[in-house]
Amino acid sequence: MTEVKFYNGDNVPLELHKVRIVQKLYLLPIEERLEKMIEAGNNTFLLKNRDVYMDMLTDSGVNAMSDRQQSAMLIADDSYAGSETFTRLEKVVQDLFGTKYFLPTHQGRACENIISQAFVEEGQTVITNYHFTTTKAHIALNGGDLVEAISEESLKVESDLPFKGNMDLDILENTIKEKGAEKIAFVRMEAGTNLIGGQPFSLQNLKDVRAICDKHNIMLIMDASLLGDNLYFMKIREEACKDMSIKEITKEVSDCCHLIYFSARKLGNARGGGICSNDLDHFMASRELLTLYEGFLTYGGMSVREMEAIAVGLEETMDFDNISQAPQFIKYMTDELLKAGVPVVTPAGGLGCHIDAMKFLPHVPQEEYPAGALASALYIASGARGMERGTLSEERNEDGSEHLSNMELLRMALPRRVFTLSQVKYVIDRIIWLYENRDLVGGLEFVDEPSTLRFFLGKLKAKTDWQEKLVAKFREDFPDSL
Repeated sequence: MTEVKFYNGDNVPLELHKVRIVQKLYLLPIEERLEKMIEAGNNTFLLKNRDVYMDMLTDSGVNAMSDRQQSAMLIADDSYAGSETFTRLEKVVQDLFGTKYFLPTHQGRACENIISQAFVEEGQTVITNYHFTTTKAHIALNGGDLVEAISEESLKVESDLPFKGNMDLDILENTIKEKGAEKIAFVRMEAGTNLIGGQPFSLQNLKDVRAICDKHNIMLIMDASLLGDNLYFMKIREEACKDMSIKEITKEVSDCCHLIYFSARKLGNARGGGICSNDLDHFMASRELLTLYEGFLTYGGMSVREMEAIAVGLEETMDFDNISQAPQFIKYMTDELLKAGVPVVTPAGGLGCHIDAMKFLPHVPQEEYPAGALASALYIASGARGMERGTLSEERNEDGSEHLSNMELLRMALPRRVFTLSQVKYVIDRIIWLYENRDLVGGLEFVDEPSTLRFFLGKLKAKTDWQEKLVAKFREDFPDSL
């Protein structure tokens, strides 16, 4: 968003859009919120949306569409094969990324499945700046393993590094040397490292990674799901990008990559995804898998109405005012919590505001899932639903012990163009109240633990009666308030 200064000296983000369609929300009394949290097994994924006041679980598939996207959905060509809707979307993708081939999918993890099956062989390694849960799972299912090439400084919660998502070039080179280039399936760059606070990488780092890949004849793949946020940070934090348009930066980023995939639930503000490449061999390796798992080549499991919305949404991603809204709201929330002493990831990244649960709840050991406990406590205190990004989101080690996460984060996502500033201020207020009463919050333990992706479906219970004590303290401080 364009910088706007207030006469009274306030420094708050100003929305450059107006709200024209609204959805009614409900804020349950805290006693009912406790009941709903227990019913959901202390897993915010299992809450029903009607019981949530502010859904800050994710920015995936829940961003607000523009009026242009809504109107575009009315002209969709609902043909199984050869749809004009596909042609329109393909042209937008080709224009923005400069790629010749495009395969549509129903969402980002469908791309991960196809790419892993097409390019990962038993015993191979994928090198990445940081893993994502489903990406890691798909690589493992196809017999590969994953190495994270990221610096120790990038894993510090509090930092002033502008590009904490950068790949560590020494680790990249050393891993290739150790494993052998023929054993590297591909190198993966995630635009906006989801699990460590939505932290971006720089254009220069991407160029350096590509140079190393070229030297060893290794394919470079980018997960562009959070590219909009990453482009914003390149524009405002990287000197070489300051005088470039968003579209120009996008083209330079794309030119560095052999293959790009994305979840349009994030990048295009609609429900779908896609794989882009200039390489015919890459296209041919993937197209049969697309037809097998997703649908025909011209719809890929997507509704054509969503495809029309994605085409417009991708074009709108080239608008700096559009892509700056969420990062500026996230920065505002992060700065306000810092003023109150609440430990958060710095610098503020994309996707959402990330609270450091290990510092917030130092008395809760990682084996008792402090980020999950904090997510439960905050829903009870506020009705706002966040997402655990810590040990609960990892898989157990082969011996059954916990694989302790590098960070224990509670992510409060800021879906694009969804919340007002007063709603953000409400959540800030409740987080500060919870921080001042943090000693009341205890740990969790599993009562139903799936073997794979347990954070989606698993159920837990509080190890003590800390939740009831939290409700009692809330009623003491807010006798008549929801």
